[in-house]
Amino acid sequence: MKTDIRNRKDIEKLVNAFYEKIKTDEVIGYLFTDVANVNWELHLPKMYNFWENILFYTANYEGNPMAKHKALHEKSTMTKAHFQHWIDVFNKTVDALYEGTKAEEIKNRAMNIATAMMYKTLS
Repeated sequence: MKTDIRNRKDIEKLVNAFYEKIKTDEVIGYLFTDVANVNWELHLPKMYNFWENILFYTANYEGNPMAKHKALHEKSTMTKAHFQHWIDVFNKTVDALYEGTKAEEIKNRAMNIATAMMYKTLS
């Protein structure tokens, strides 16, 4: 039986599972591995903090994801399809691991964040 997202440990499990898929994803993986050349040792803890703050209001995230995505878009054009695919992979990852109020909340928040980034990045 699946549980809801309850704490940072659950966030870490979700983020790790998501990025394991993304690293080899045929649609958007190259943006992370070839274009952004993500340093996963640095990136993953930032993502743990980001999503923990989103769900549990910990105020432990500092950064400017909008600027990072705009810079990435300048290196390699992103499309609405890229953002939609990111949302699809994220939602499937959440659904595979968790169910409950926080699981639904993180999917809704991810959709809102990705949509806002898409419009601000592509405009």
